[in-house]
Amino acid sequence: MLFKIQKRKRQEILTQSTDPHRGLTTEEAKLRLAGGWGNRTGKGASLSEGQILLKNCLTFFNLLFVVMAVLLMLAGSKIIKLTFLPVVIVNTVIGCVQEIRAKRAVDKLTLVAARSVPAVRDGKLCRVPSEELVRGDIVEFSAGDQICADGVLREGELQVNEALLTGEADSITKEAGDSLLSGSFVVAGRGRAQLIAVGEDAFAARLAAEARKDPKVGKSEMMRSLDRLIQIVGLGLIPMGLLLFYQQYAVLQLGVRESAEATAAALVGMVPEGLYLLTSIALAVSTLKLTRKRVLVQDMNCIETLARVDVLCVDKTGTITEPAMEVADLLPLNGTPEGRITEIFTALCGSREPENDTAVALHERFSGETSWVCRKSIPFNSEYKWSAGVFEDQGTFLVGAPEQILGSGYAPLGEKLVPLLQKGVRVLLLAGYEGIPEPGQLQEENIRPLALVTLTNRIRPTARETFSYFKKQGVCIKVISGDHPEAVSAVAARAGIENAENRVDVSELTEEELFGAAERCTVFGRVTPEKKRLLIRALKRQGHTVAMTGDGVNDVLAMKEADCGIAMASGAQAAAQVAPMVLLDSDFSALPNIVGEGRRVINNIQRAAALFLVKNIFSLGLSLLTLLTGLPYPLETQHMSIISGLTIGVPGFFLAMEPNYSRVQGRFLSGVLRRALPGGVTNVAVVLAAQGFMTAFSMPQGEISTVCTGILAFVGMLVLLQVCRPFAKFRLLVWCAMAVALVGCFTLLGGIFELHIWSLRVLLILAVLLILTPAVFFTVQRLFDLGDKLQRKLRKN
Repeated sequence: MLFKIQKRKRQEILTQSTDPHRGLTTEEAKLRLAGGWGNRTGKGASLSEGQILLKNCLTFFNLLFVVMAVLLMLAGSKIIKLTFLPVVIVNTVIGCVQEIRAKRAVDKLTLVAARSVPAVRDGKLCRVPSEELVRGDIVEFSAGDQICADGVLREGELQVNEALLTGEADSITKEAGDSLLSGSFVVAGRGRAQLIAVGEDAFAARLAAEARKDPKVGKSEMMRSLDRLIQIVGLGLIPMGLLLFYQQYAVLQLGVRESAEATAAALVGMVPEGLYLLTSIALAVSTLKLTRKRVLVQDMNCIETLARVDVLCVDKTGTITEPAMEVADLLPLNGTPEGRITEIFTALCGSREPENDTAVALHERFSGETSWVCRKSIPFNSEYKWSAGVFEDQGTFLVGAPEQILGSGYAPLGEKLVPLLQKGVRVLLLAGYEGIPEPGQLQEENIRPLALVTLTNRIRPTARETFSYFKKQGVCIKVISGDHPEAVSAVAARAGIENAENRVDVSELTEEELFGAAERCTVFGRVTPEKKRLLIRALKRQGHTVAMTGDGVNDVLAMKEADCGIAMASGAQAAAQVAPMVLLDSDFSALPNIVGEGRRVINNIQRAAALFLVKNIFSLGLSLLTLLTGLPYPLETQHMSIISGLTIGVPGFFLAMEPNYSRVQGRFLSGVLRRALPGGVTNVAVVLAAQGFMTAFSMPQGEISTVCTGILAFVGMLVLLQVCRPFAKFRLLVWCAMAVALVGCFTLLGGIFELHIWSLRVLLILAVLLILTPAVFFTVQRLFDLGDKLQRKLRKN
């Protein structure tokens, strides 16, 4: 009975309209939260720790290794034949630990970055965490806020952009009674809305749930290549294993144990599990490093994207300059008294809350009392770049970009603006207006210029050093701003940006002209949010990998269009939620370290990947030739474990952590395969020759395996030598340590690993083949180099 009463009471509360000035009481909010009407959206993008464990443990290749281990034990193999199993376990544990550490670090930063929302509770405006909002809450939205749940505007007027939901870039005016959709963001204005659909019921949450169904979303080029490689290998492993076992057992008449061991050795060599694991660990470690530098990585794929960036687009305000602005000077026009100008600005600033940084600067300068009565206020919009106030008995006044207000009448005033703009200041026009203006539709004959106002931003102290770094790294800087191109160009020059004099007024360009200017120019002024997006699109169409930094609502469309968006946490909430990477300290000077970290990890993964694929290419090639020639597979599982550990896994792990900051270029998989093929082909050729020679003289299988393992180890060290070039102390140490470890395995531990190194004929055959192997390796590599040159020549022709 009590439960039914509570349920009825809850339903009554939900159907009521909430007073925008009183809001909900704390008790009502708690009741709704307990009843499941909170704004929680279920699972986030981050995997749980349990999901990470399952993802790393329950993989196809781990299952394959376990099945092979069970079959070997059932066949009566020695414990040494299972050396691949501890390696798999250790790799899996390392992968789980690193990914969980990275997850915990990112989760902590996510909590730090999470924003509270102004809500009315118990008649007072207070800040409430977004997830604790409930259906029926009264929330206050202003410019820059992202709407966190579906609602109805109860009071005020908002300019809302729903581009993230509908793809339409035009702002929509919302008045009392109009609906608001979660995921859209406020461009201008201020108002109070009642939330009517929260959590999973909200429009944005339903869209996100639908998007999460697509497993292809968000994969980087490298991860797509690895997925494709693993799918191909995975499809071929089982039929290849069955064919090998059949040949060894039925054709060559080997026993079950010997056939199982040969098949397991071949399959262990073909599995690229180490490469995928190395990539996951390296990205997780990189994410962990960035979190320690107060960088929130919301998508690990952006680390690779940053490593490939060759064009960095930056906004002027908040990136080159510090966000806060200040009024520098008042310049009266047409004999307007300065007192009158101050009086108008005081009335304009007092008639509304500051909507952006410019409005804040004006509000701080003109914050006195006024007796003027505001009949209508038109908020600033980034499309038409002015705001207005209509005052009883005083008239209408506009303030905004001079060229946008004056239109064709701008030319006479433009001459006065040139020296101001050359100083890098921002210039606003104060003008009177006959009648009530329509947003974006001013009648030029009704405009009376009254004064110019100059505003300045301070250049960030670290800006010049930061841009110097990108110049040295071959990254082109593009400055995109809504301000006048002359002013932006002056600021860019002061910040040390190369070719800052190459500027253009984007408002005068068609889409085709913008495409041409994208490559040619450095500074782009008077850029609307939509044209920012078109500019990014043009750069991408020209073959560039583009990163976009920003902190404002007007940057959101461009940041979504860019290959990687980087938001300042101090900026608009919408920008921080759209960007895959957020600078929590809003410090642009952190970017060199971030780009450097991306380049380091991807370059090293590409370099180490060649080591892994040499083994895979060799194992696949030798398995196919074994089937064709009818020879027994010459290696055993413990031998493959030695090769995998000491010429691939251990050095690959250390090399992946080394500094390497050159820009990443080219396709991941094709580049790695090209570096791995000479070693793989050499292995197949020399091992097949050795096996054929020794089989012809009826040498024991154990001696054949020893010689073949020695060849693989030697070629592995040659490939590692190539990967380590140019040699530094650390790389030389890694190479020498692996060489010593291999010698130890063949000598001191030879009996444990069943390596018959001390036989005289084995030593003689191995010595001869090791002398010939470098000649084969470098000849194969030379042939591949000639093939590359011929291919480049054909492309040019």
